Amino acid sequence: MRLVFLVCQLGLILQADAQIPDACITSDTNRPPENSDITVVCGTEYMDLAIYLCPMYQALYNESLMVLNNQLNKPECFGAADWSVTPPVLKFKFPINESSLSVCGNNYKITTELGTGLFADFSNVQFVNISGIITSIDPSAGMITYRPQILYKFSCNYPMQYLLNNTKLGVSGVNVAIRDNNGSFISTLSMQLYKDAEYREMLTIPETGLNLKTKIYVAVKATNLTDRFNLLLDRCYATTSPYPMQTTYYDLFVGCERDAQTIVDHNGVSQNAHFSFEAFRFVEHKNRTVSTFYLHCATRLCEVSTCSTLLPDCSTTQNRRKREAQDVPTNATITSPPIFVGKKSTGDPQPFSASQTASSEGTYSSPVVAIIICIVVIAIFIAALTVYFGFYIRRRKHLMA
Repeated sequence: MRLVFLVCQLGLILQADAQIPDACITSDTNRPPENSDITVVCGTEYMDLAIYLCPMYQALYNESLMVLNNQLNKPECFGAADWSVTPPVLKFKFPINESSLSVCGNNYKITTELGTGLFADFSNVQFVNISGIITSIDPSAGMITYRPQILYKFSCNYPMQYLLNNTKLGVSGVNVAIRDNNGSFISTLSMQLYKDAEYREMLTIPETGLNLKTKIYVAVKATNLTDRFNLLLDRCYATTSPYPMQTTYYDLFVGCERDAQTIVDHNGVSQNAHFSFEAFRFVEHKNRTVSTFYLHCATRLCEVSTCSTLLPDCSTTQNRRKREAQDVPTNATITSPPIFVGKKSTGDPQPFSASQTASSEGTYSSPVVAIIICIVVIAIFIAALTVYFGFYIRRRKHLMA
């Protein structure tokens, strides 16, 4: 009986010690494992891991003996061998959503770092880090083993201000969203224009344009977030083009610098940001009846507990430098519908009509006026003749007497 057990045990070991596959015999990766054997792609909806297979066979393992985060009893946490590529690799692919990431036990950490590169204007930027390990399973049944332990670490770092529509990322029960190219900002944000300070009545913009200095109330809202996160506007500005990346722009506010007519009511204190400004015209549209411009706001997320530290301290003289428009990543910016502004100013008196202006003087037409003038002249002439002849007759009577 013991002999049968030993034979079975030996069979299991020999199965694990499978012969090196033909694809690995001539491969450059037919060597002991190295840390550089793993490739990590931090994608939009998935995280993709690829690990060279041949080093695993060199270390007396195979694809069935490599697992994500030691989750041995969960088939979705094992990889799939791809022998169609050169060199062959073991692939792990899991979607970035709450269910799959929590099932395989990935680690999450939110960090705050100084802004660099595209985020140089931000004193602090928060990131979500997703990390884990791919480790080997030793099939040895005895008390000792001669197999080396294989362990590959991976991680992806996503700026928190980038959102992905309809994709929820589980971070200790918090929903975040991300996209490719270090994340691409997308449509979980909305911008609405209102005509009242209570943000209840939507602003309707006529084709003839709003009057100058009309008060415009702007609301930017984030969705698919839990109460742990707030929305923060870093900069809002206007351009004559619907595209944020343009050399001609006008800043409504950036950091502590703001337009004199711009009032920021709420920012970084909830999942809604509110501000207002007065309608204006771009000088380049001076020859147009209607000036058209678009409003853009660069946004990000912040944890409720740290939002106050991310807001600019406007009580000091050191303000953040103004970002040039071409530095603003378009995918991190939400844009409004076109805003039309006419030449009239709010509060201007209504112009009088021509009939009102001429009512006291232009009641009669020109021919009638000419006839009246002629009659008056003739009457004056007759009156003068009458006076003259009266004087002449009286003088003759005087002389004859």
